[in-house]
Amino acid sequence: MKSHTSRRVKDVMSATYAIVDGLMTVQEAIGIARENEVKALIVNKRHEDDEYGLVLMNDIAKKVLAQNRSPARTNVYEIMSKPALCVSPDMNVKYCARLFERFGISRAPVVLDGNVLGMVSYNNIVVKGMVLDSEF
Repeated sequence: MKSHTSRRVKDVMSATYAIVDGLMTVQEAIGIARENEVKALIVNKRHEDDEYGLVLMNDIAKKVLAQNRSPARTNVYEIMSKPALCVSPDMNVKYCARLFERFGISRAPVVLDGNVLGMVSYNNIVVKGMVLDSEF
C-alpha cells in the first residue's frame, strides 16, 4: 500500500514571476511579461499596509484590447484585480484548487510573511503535482 504524502503549494509553484508597479503603462507591463515569460503580473504594494494586485493577460485582452483602449495610455492600476487572493506555500494543493474554484480564479501569488515566493496555477497543481505523484 502506497503511503500518501500531501502535496503543498511550495512543491508545485513556479518560482518565475514578475512584479510591476501599478503606475506603469500596460504596454510597459506587457514588455516585462514577455521578458520574464509569464502569463500574470503581480502588482507591487504601494506601502506596508497595502495589498498585492494581479494582472492576467486575459485582463489586458478584455479590459484594454477589446475595449479599444491604448496600452500606452492605460495604467496597470486601472485594470488590475486588487487585493490579489494570495496563498500560503504550506497550503495543501487540494485546498488551493478548491479555493481557485470557489473564487473563480486560475492563479495566485504565493506569499510568506508578506513576501512573494512565486505563483501557483491550476496548471502547476495538475502537471507538477502529477509528476511528483508518479515518482512514488
